[in-house]
Amino acid sequence: MVMASSKHSAWLVVAAGGVAALQVGKLPPALPALQAELGLTLVQSGFLLSIVQVAGLSLAVFIGLWADGMGLKRSMVRGLCLLALASGLGGFATSVTALLVLRAIEGLGFLLVALPAPALIRRLVLPPQLPGMLGVWGAYMPTGTALALLLGPLFIPAWGWGAWWWLFAAASLAMALWLYRAVPADPLADAARAGQGAWTRLRLTLSIPGPWLVALTFGMYSGQWLAVVGFLPSIYTAAGVSGALLGVLTALAAAVNMAGNMASGRLLQGGWAPRSTLWLGFGAMALGSTLAFATLTDAWPWLRFAGVLLFSGVGGLVPGTLFSLAVRLAPGEQQVATTVGWVQQMSALGQFVGPPVVAAVAARAGGWQFTPLVTVGCCVVGAVLAWLAGRLLARQGV
Repeated sequence: MVMASSKHSAWLVVAAGGVAALQVGKLPPALPALQAELGLTLVQSGFLLSIVQVAGLSLAVFIGLWADGMGLKRSMVRGLCLLALASGLGGFATSVTALLVLRAIEGLGFLLVALPAPALIRRLVLPPQLPGMLGVWGAYMPTGTALALLLGPLFIPAWGWGAWWWLFAAASLAMALWLYRAVPADPLADAARAGQGAWTRLRLTLSIPGPWLVALTFGMYSGQWLAVVGFLPSIYTAAGVSGALLGVLTALAAAVNMAGNMASGRLLQGGWAPRSTLWLGFGAMALGSTLAFATLTDAWPWLRFAGVLLFSGVGGLVPGTLFSLAVRLAPGEQQVATTVGWVQQMSALGQFVGPPVVAAVAARAGGWQFTPLVTVGCCVVGAVLAWLAGRLLARQGV
């Protein structure tokens, strides 16, 4: 039986994901300082935003298998320690190359934290609590990003971007210690069983359409979300917004995504079909990005910001729904972490490609007005994939 303390441990797992997400979100508010200090170009900034995803786009599904073998809790603790090490060294970086390499290492640490978390949450809570907790887990990324975007414009001018990196190194190390002491140990039998037949689990996961549909849909979402939210500090700085207002605006854009994630769990429990929540989310992202960047709204800055909030807030229905689908469409209980790994791999591919593509379009156009060409295209593809996933659910009756 799952005790109350286990549910508290599940919340701690979500908190650990939020700390890992801080490592991704710490970069956008530092971009103006890095551009001034290291001479970054716009496209280089895009790759710096996305390089953290290199480990994810190349290794996520294998790291999911690895996490099963070493144990879910152990994987998260080691990932947090790796994040602490890379971020601590990153604060001393004096070149773009060093920063890029350390960001890639941070990507590996991030995966070791994020991939086993849904399976660990599933182990820690009662079945009726699982959809709600997975909806909360879906908010870990916007939560960490929002905190970083809110605090960065206040912290970095006073203390510098190097101290900003060291701050998150300390946070990751503290979280690793807390998780190690508070979350129940991995069952030895489960870890031994997970270490057997790894390639069988991988074959089972990749031989059916469900994990592919969820993963590709996540890629269509994540690439455009990171591109839009990641470049907001640079866009607003160029428009003359700075200081606390810059932090509040960019943090709010990320924070509203949490509401969408949590709402997805309630809607699904209330009888909404996953296809419906996905269509609503992608539709809002298409409309919101058009309002935010099209030349027709140049004269209405607050309408443009409302478009950003619509894009991120209602768009948050997408990841919350997809985490639930990943659990439902996995081949079996022993393949949940592997399925999440594959979803994360396609998500990372989207986040790796999205920011440089949007930056390249903006650099060629001399502004951000053609950004909707990228975002609306992603939404159309995502909507088609959501329709296919809905048909698959109906056939399987899950």
